[in-house]
Amino acid sequence: MNLDLVASVTSAIGPKAEDSFAISFAPLSIEEVYGKAETGANGAIVVMSGMVRNQTDGKAVIALEYQAYEPMAMHVFSQIAADIRQKWSIVNRVVIYHRVGRLRVGEISVLVAVGCPHRSEAFEACRYAIDTLKHNAPIWKKEHWADGSSSWVSIGACEVQGC
Repeated sequence: MNLDLVASVTSAIGPKAEDSFAISFAPLSIEEVYGKAETGANGAIVVMSGMVRNQTDGKAVIALEYQAYEPMAMHVFSQIAADIRQKWSIVNRVVIYHRVGRLRVGEISVLVAVGCPHRSEAFEACRYAIDTLKHNAPIWKKEHWADGSSSWVSIGACEVQGC
């Protein structure tokens, strides 16, 4: 078996070196994420910004606190990029950044950017990325409400047995 061919095929459908993934305590930058998705081959860059909103189901929220199992979350982000490459082979860049720690209302908690030659595939791939992240990534948030109460909510489910 030609190992160079196997490596070539694997890299063609997996995440690319130009893709970027991060879990960060620091505030996230739309400009930085956009820049990492940018390339001359793109006709579109779609960016999804998730923010802390001031209510959940009508209950006033004052802050969210995020925690992540970082090694597994980074693996999930990488797998999302690989899945995108299989579904939309023309995608040039995938960028997924998630914040951890305590965030106030209005702060960005997650940024996803997809760079692609065409807008329809960029929109589809970006939506796939955020939907899959929310379903699969081992990330949890604690909602802090104005009445002083709080509770943890899983935004992802670890797909690996034993997690």
